[in-house]
Amino acid sequence: MKSDNKKPEIKTNNQKPALIENENREYAECVMLCPAGYPFEFGLMEDDFEIKNHELFEEYAREQWLGLVVRENSHLFDQKIMPDYGFKIVSAKPNNSIITEKTKIKLITDEINAKKDNTLIKSNYHLKDIIGQENAKNKVKVITKYLEDPESFGPWAPKNILFYGLPGTGKTMLVKALANELEVPLYLIKATSLIGDHVGDGASKIHDLFKKAGENSPSIIFIDEIDAIALHRSFQSLRGDVSEIVNSLLTEMDGISEHESVITIGATNNPTSLDYAVRSRFEEEIEFKLPDDEERLAILENNLKTMPMEYDLDLNRIVKLTKGLSGRDIKEKILKTALHNAIANDSDIITMKNIDYAIKISKIKNSDVKGMFE
Repeated sequence: MKSDNKKPEIKTNNQKPALIENENREYAECVMLCPAGYPFEFGLMEDDFEIKNHELFEEYAREQWLGLVVRENSHLFDQKIMPDYGFKIVSAKPNNSIITEKTKIKLITDEINAKKDNTLIKSNYHLKDIIGQENAKNKVKVITKYLEDPESFGPWAPKNILFYGLPGTGKTMLVKALANELEVPLYLIKATSLIGDHVGDGASKIHDLFKKAGENSPSIIFIDEIDAIALHRSFQSLRGDVSEIVNSLLTEMDGISEHESVITIGATNNPTSLDYAVRSRFEEEIEFKLPDDEERLAILENNLKTMPMEYDLDLNRIVKLTKGLSGRDIKEKILKTALHNAIANDSDIITMKNIDYAIKISKIKNSDVKGMFE
């Protein structure tokens, strides 16, 4: 049995640490643990596990750690099912005490859930932060009413929606804002993360994703770059496991496994690259368009509210100069670049000179942005 604590033990015939009578060492009443993982990374090791029965885990842990000294912020290591897997001692009452047959050992499961639910996203976005995209906002109203009262929709509930459009037009931002305002779990993943190393891995990951969303419903699943796993059949020869992944995705989207109050939203820059069977499962396809003049002005004004430096800018001129840019491009490639240029030149104020510099080096013409298979 390994521990980074000293073992005040003597060996018995069954090789279990025996308790030691020690006037200076108290017996532990309760020990709180949280999973810490392995001390090193190795390709064949997986630190994903689930406690099925907490009483059995307590008995299992107590038997192998019997007689060990527990100190807060130190670690205990499993030596049976998951050799060398570490558990951090969050608290020990009393501290620096010995585990006995009467010690209660509790595992903080929130730590496990946080590791397993690494697709669960929280954000500070609000719907008022989204400029334009009125069609998408109208669909959001329907989703909101449904998640607030699922039973009223019956078989007419919104289920599968496709967002498409150029990068940076607000697809991900809108979904984050929706989940935030409804206070529902958002499972936001890149489609490529659902691709496994072995045959069957992708299908299993998709099943687990929908299962977890169903267990925590009402919830939203957002699959970004969905074309990476749901390729059009003419491109499926590029990936040997695409057919298996597509079939698994179809099964979940069809609701063969009931997912009450779970909304699936897919996002792609190029809907024509999607497998037809998958695309047909989306009840509505909503295009995210590049902002017009009025919307670009609103985007500029909204972002300048948090600008950490004074500025003297001609916003109407910037609106004209940024035609063809997305909201993200305006913030990241124009305003941020202008700010950094001003700082680099020891300026105390952002001027149009800095904006012109950003436009010159950062502007992306709409014609330069092409889909993967165009």
